[in-house]
Amino acid sequence: MRSVLVTGPGETTVVDVDAPTAGPRDVLVRVRACGICGSDHMYTTYGGIPPRQGATPLGHEPAGEVVEVGTEVDGVAVGDHVVINVMATVDGLLGSGGAQGALSEYVVLLDAKPGEQFRVIPPHVPFSVAALNEPMAVARHAVNRLDPAPEHRIAIFGAGPIGLGALLSLKRRGVAHVVVIDIVPNRLEKALALGADAVIDSRTEDVAARLIELHGRSTGIGLRGERSSTEGYIDAAGAPQVIRTVLGVAGKRAVLSVVAVHKAPVEIDLGGLLTTELDIRLSMGYPTEIFEVTDDIIDNWQKYAQIVSDELPFDRVQDALTLAATPGQAEKVVVTFGGEND
Repeated sequence: MRSVLVTGPGETTVVDVDAPTAGPRDVLVRVRACGICGSDHMYTTYGGIPPRQGATPLGHEPAGEVVEVGTEVDGVAVGDHVVINVMATVDGLLGSGGAQGALSEYVVLLDAKPGEQFRVIPPHVPFSVAALNEPMAVARHAVNRLDPAPEHRIAIFGAGPIGLGALLSLKRRGVAHVVVIDIVPNRLEKALALGADAVIDSRTEDVAARLIELHGRSTGIGLRGERSSTEGYIDAAGAPQVIRTVLGVAGKRAVLSVVAVHKAPVEIDLGGLLTTELDIRLSMGYPTEIFEVTDDIIDNWQKYAQIVSDELPFDRVQDALTLAATPGQAEKVVVTFGGEND
């Protein structure tokens, strides 16, 4: 079968490898779609992940079809459509340093148990949308770390897939008012289409002033300057200016959930923040959320489909990787393996 490996710094290669087989406790899945994540580009830049540096299988956002079920596995049948918990694969993190990657024609789930390594989904959900399950779980965890109440007002920085996923999760929780901030107009338009109550173009608007206008002023003993009553912030952008903006405008006991990857240190003036009692929470992965978000995708797949900006066939996987790694060229790239019904 064909599989994409990181074979050196800045280098990916489609190689022919032996297709996996399923034992009595395993499930063999034909990959039908796999999203490309920003971390795939990061892994490629570094030449892969030890101990598989130079031969690291890529792809950790899969959806697929079951083609073989071990005799000791219950709760799944050949032909079922599935999403996969790539953090629960027993031979290492699928596509993130493990023995397999989902930018491959097949993956085998060892010691497979429904609800742990995979979940069956209805066939009406397109594979390209089902492949969003993993990044949407990342976004859901960022929202869970924020833990907003329905009456809260939230600001999301970044209208890429994680930011939009956070928006959908916040609205699923019934959060009263969500503002999305970005510098790309079409991303802001998509945020409005997906339910944002307001958007801010940070290229042309004063973010702090607009948040105060939308959410009111925060009051409290010792607060310095004009601060917003926004209760929660999500950093899904990873730009230093986002942190500076939040630290400068956050009001009394606001919460900041950071899900974006910051590639350089960010300076924080703790003394200046003391009177705000700002709570900073970091968010990584999805300890419980991988299948929590699946129900929402099943129920609202047409809405989630708007997050996918580009679908390319596996024959063009190198183009897909380049497109996804080029800033401003695409929002969410998904690689597909064959037609939806073949």
